[in-house]
Amino acid sequence: MSVRTYGEAMLPELSRWRTATEEALYGPRGFYTRHAPQAHFRTSVHASPLFAEAVTRLLLRVDEALGRPRRLDLVDVGAGGGELLTGVLAALGERKAAGADVRARLRPLAVERRARPAGLDPAVGWQDGLPAPGTVTGLLFANEWLDNVPLDIAENDEHGTPRILLVAPDGTEHPGPVATGSDAAWLDRWWPLTGAGPGARAEIGHPRDTAWARAAAALHRGVAVAVDYAHTRDTRPPFGTLAGHRAGRPCAPVPDGSCDVTAHVALDAVADAAPGTTRLLTQRAALQALGITGRRPALSLAGSDPAAYVRGLSAAGEAAELLDAGGLGGFGWLVTERDCPAPFPG
Repeated sequence: MSVRTYGEAMLPELSRWRTATEEALYGPRGFYTRHAPQAHFRTSVHASPLFAEAVTRLLLRVDEALGRPRRLDLVDVGAGGGELLTGVLAALGERKAAGADVRARLRPLAVERRARPAGLDPAVGWQDGLPAPGTVTGLLFANEWLDNVPLDIAENDEHGTPRILLVAPDGTEHPGPVATGSDAAWLDRWWPLTGAGPGARAEIGHPRDTAWARAAAALHRGVAVAVDYAHTRDTRPPFGTLAGHRAGRPCAPVPDGSCDVTAHVALDAVADAAPGTTRLLTQRAALQALGITGRRPALSLAGSDPAAYVRGLSAAGEAAELLDAGGLGGFGWLVTERDCPAPFPG
């Protein structure tokens, strides 16, 4: 879109947020094209090796539920530098013979738009697109992927009518056309702005619904898990969650390639679009079900084995961060199962 005129004002080039974010994150000069994500923010994968340990336990449960297939797939969508897959392979290596059996059958695959990093275990496959439908037998895992699937934003005008926001490269926003079609239908069902008053905002999540439906459709048999900042219809924030991150700090969401641009995920809408059986959990509940407790070691260990006591304290601290209901533990886990007994109890 070229220069537009609103009244007397001449405005710079404007785009819908979805278009601007796609270019800002993944274009030739995009943030993820030029920067390693771990240099700018920490995910659960970076917070502690306990997260990879929990994913390994989930993988083993899926493997058992599937009857230990000759080929066991582990797909990491939005893999960054391959840290999660590296952690799972290391955790399997610590399991001696049992881990060797699984690793011999395992086909780890990273799905990432960045180039393959140097030094990654050659056993890890690398591709820039999702696996074809019905080709995955095992576990597909997407940690903080959906929040970076670009979407459009609607804001109520002075009459309470939702309009699609347009944005300039410097982050300046301007009201655009009235939300219609699939945008209006998604808003009406999942994030209604009617009666919310002028200035109320919503992030139109159907691109994320579609993205997860495609990812989960890769399953032939197994489990797909999406982990992310999330909200449901009862907890939608009145002014949205659009945010930027740079160098470990929050910043204004400017779609110029200088920062991450993200928004939380309407995970209930994503779940509704997913094929197969779905359930929603908090990360705290999921990790506890996978054996991450955060319990401190017995004080008596400090006398008998001080080094082990210190390691236990460190692990307890890391677990506490992963389980914190006000932080990482409050993330949503969307679990999609296809022809696979539930890997979580209940």
